[in-house]
Amino acid sequence: MAAIEVDVAIIGGGSGGYAAARTAVSRGLTTAVVDGAAQLGGLCILRGCMPTKALLHAAEVYHQMQRSQVWGLRAGEVGYDFARVMERKNRLIGDFAAYRQQQLTEGKFRLLRAPARFLDPHTLDLGPAGTLRARAFVIATGSVQAPAPLPALDQADCLNSDAALELKQLPKSMVVLGGGAVAIEFAQFFGRFGVQVSVVQRSSRLLKDFDPDAGAVVESVFRKEGIQVYTGTRLLDAGQDGQGKYVEFEHEGQRRRIQAEEIFNGLGRAPNTAHLNLEAAGVKLERGRIVTNDTMQTSAPHIFAAGDCTGPYELVHLAVTQGEVAGANLLAPAPTKRMDYRLLTFVVFSDPQVATVGLTEEEARRSGIAYLAASYPFNDHGKSLIMEALDGHVKLLADPKTGEILGGACVGPGGGDLIHEIVVAMAARMTVQQLAAVPHYHPTLAEIWTYPSEDLASQISG
Repeated sequence: MAAIEVDVAIIGGGSGGYAAARTAVSRGLTTAVVDGAAQLGGLCILRGCMPTKALLHAAEVYHQMQRSQVWGLRAGEVGYDFARVMERKNRLIGDFAAYRQQQLTEGKFRLLRAPARFLDPHTLDLGPAGTLRARAFVIATGSVQAPAPLPALDQADCLNSDAALELKQLPKSMVVLGGGAVAIEFAQFFGRFGVQVSVVQRSSRLLKDFDPDAGAVVESVFRKEGIQVYTGTRLLDAGQDGQGKYVEFEHEGQRRRIQAEEIFNGLGRAPNTAHLNLEAAGVKLERGRIVTNDTMQTSAPHIFAAGDCTGPYELVHLAVTQGEVAGANLLAPAPTKRMDYRLLTFVVFSDPQVATVGLTEEEARRSGIAYLAASYPFNDHGKSLIMEALDGHVKLLADPKTGEILGGACVGPGGGDLIHEIVVAMAARMTVQQLAAVPHYHPTLAEIWTYPSEDLASQISG
């Protein structure tokens, strides 16, 4: 069988891979996308962003119905049909996946449904489909569930985010391992649907990659909603017995044991690179992650990477941007695009939502960057008082000399949307003086940004 020959081969048809392919084609490069997954669509659509947010929205609506009395409303008997909740999620994901499949199969590039591994720097083995030779490559194979940090967890038959999305019925109780975005979102989803949830986190706080005040708000809300939270722990054992599943851990100097119907492993994901035989291609790895520069080029000059397989952040909007950067630089005489993480944005879709852009206070202190910070609470803000959404705050960081906005954080209602006002401001390199002068409609949630910006502006101008 003769080898397939193209200018560019993209390995992986998810968000990063599709962005790279679309960009390469726009430059007139003959392009093939190779994807051997059982279903086309990528992690975000099939098992990540979209299905989890569909479930979280259902949980939030149910939660608000249960507390309708705070607005003087009577909702009557409130209940749910878990099968219908999951059916709606499946229907939505089916539509999203069908659209991505249409994009991949509409003929702009060649789609090859086959596994891929490198035979040499320019050749892929596609199994029964033969071989493919290309002048350049983009690796966009995403991530997989990370190995359990404790071998006993494998024996306990834990749920992970993939398995949780396929549940047919809810367990009565659950231990959630981890305190990052995935663990936090699933813990609140299950808790709001009546599952007795305990969160066990190794670090001293939830959401350790955010400032401490963000994790503190989420932990406080979790406790109010009946979710037990254990931080600063060390896992010791896990397993199954006649009473169900259990986790044992050290907490505050004592050995603790929690029994539950299910254990959810939310301890993270790992780059999906083990099957690619990257040594044959001359691609350098670091703890399984593909090493790239700011042009998304790997140690092999003609091979680029994008998305979770390279990082440094597992975020779909970055995967798309990385794919576009890689696609623009393929076979170019000189790089035309580079990654800029100055506007790095994170959102956790808990309730309240947690969102940041740019520098956090911890990062600024760690890097020795001078800054001023000001915050304002939602429990003293008109629109959030109307909404009875009182947990959390907004925060701005600014350069103490120029007033340029260095970072922003929002822990509160609609935080994932509200943070984009600061993303736009930082993209334009606005100062807090300029932001404070922007009219904001009253009463709106977005109006809350005027308070920290005015506070900082007065410090800098004074």
